[in-house]
Amino acid sequence: MRVKNSMINIGAGLANQMIITILSFVSRTVFISTLGIEYLGINGLFTNILAMLTLAEAGLGASIMYSLYKPLAESDHYRVNILMKFYKNAYLVIAAIVLVSGLAIMPFLDMFIKDTNINNVHSIYLIFLLNTVAPYFYVHKSSFLNVSQKGYIVTGIYSISSILSVCLKIAILHFTQDYILYLVIDSVITISNSIILAIIVNKMYPFLRDKVKGKIDSSTKKDITKNVKALILQNIGNYLIFGTDNIIISSFVSVAAVGIYSNYNMLIEICRTFINQIFNNIYHSVGNLVAKENIEKVYSIYKTYRLLNFWLYSIFTIFLAIMLEPFISLWLGKDFLFEGNLIYVLMLIFFERGMRNSITTLKTTSGIFHEDRYAPLCQAVINLVVSITLVQKIGITGVFIGTLVSALAVPFWLTPYLVYKKVFSKPISSYIRSYTVYLVTGFVVYLITKNTGDLINAHDIKTLILKAVISLTIPNIIYILIYHKTEEFKYLYGIAKGLFQKTFKLISLKKQIKNVG
Repeated sequence: MRVKNSMINIGAGLANQMIITILSFVSRTVFISTLGIEYLGINGLFTNILAMLTLAEAGLGASIMYSLYKPLAESDHYRVNILMKFYKNAYLVIAAIVLVSGLAIMPFLDMFIKDTNINNVHSIYLIFLLNTVAPYFYVHKSSFLNVSQKGYIVTGIYSISSILSVCLKIAILHFTQDYILYLVIDSVITISNSIILAIIVNKMYPFLRDKVKGKIDSSTKKDITKNVKALILQNIGNYLIFGTDNIIISSFVSVAAVGIYSNYNMLIEICRTFINQIFNNIYHSVGNLVAKENIEKVYSIYKTYRLLNFWLYSIFTIFLAIMLEPFISLWLGKDFLFEGNLIYVLMLIFFERGMRNSITTLKTTSGIFHEDRYAPLCQAVINLVVSITLVQKIGITGVFIGTLVSALAVPFWLTPYLVYKKVFSKPISSYIRSYTVYLVTGFVVYLITKNTGDLINAHDIKTLILKAVISLTIPNIIYILIYHKTEEFKYLYGIAKGLFQKTFKLISLKKQIKNVG
């Protein structure tokens, strides 16, 4: 059942991602042509600033979701309701904190903006703030669907609303060039999504509407409080690592530079989101696995998870390293490219962060929050010091060198150390060995793929597509040759084969019914 639910969620997520990706390119192209690169920069800047405010909820959701796995698996509805009631009330308080904090920042917005002629900055910021606060009133409902391994429902709702939203926004930009109206559409869609999901959850799980008078027992409350405190520290650190890039670029370079970088980031995040459609849906299955199975079973699945993690992230790293800048050049023009080796730094960050996916999932679903609570803060200090120092000397590339250096200095080794020690009771040396083998393998495959791809000059759509096909095909062929005899590959192949057979049978059945009719 875990595998079945994961595959349904993954399939829904991937289909959604394909649709949204196509629409995103159309929307981004229309956005740049009608409003210009500075508005794109403002988008990225305000997103980063408001991400800072959402730290008020950092850790609460993850901790309570972790607490829900066991009572949900045991069908303990009373305990689930107690936790959900606490979850809802906590988020109402958080919504108020975020709103007040957001309004308090408004007088200081000019401090973060360099070299821009955009009007109505404060009105734009207020709409961004509304879009940030509104989902908190219903987020506990959509989160419950994810814990119940029904994330495909959330995905389906967001797919429909995203398609509608993007189409409306494209029309608004094309016919009116009104950025304020463009943002208002986001607000309406965001609030509508939250209400619809809440209604669906209430119908699917009527017991959630039962009124309960009890409170969380002291032991659970103590665990949640402990984990929330740890996760708040971790998420503050994570924000200072990943959420301040646009603010630093805007403050030390320009808003336009934020806009140019946002195109790089959009393409990288499309690939990351595509991969995460797989891993996010596996996440809750792993949580269920940890709650029910023995450690050897968990370790066996983890190794399979790790191979899949490497396979996907290395392929997308290779693909982006070869294709990202040629694509932007053909799509928007060479004026939208950065000079120097920024692309390689971004790819190293993408790969390193991605390779931590499997080990971080085990850490979180095993409830390891407290032990490394200060690690992100240490990483953040290193990141900010290196980034701010280097951005003034070598420009935008220095910002991301800071991110890479800080990652290698702290979570690169600490996260696996904790998981191998506390969950698997194994030495971290086995993790380092396997990671090194994966790293060397990926680098060699990159060199082979790049040298082959360099034979093609991507000067038009046809040659760009050919180069892309080569960049995706060669790594997959090599990895199949290398890993096809491993137990991990056989397990993954078995799942894929079973899914294909079921899909084929379903298609055949539909054809038979149609022919009979």
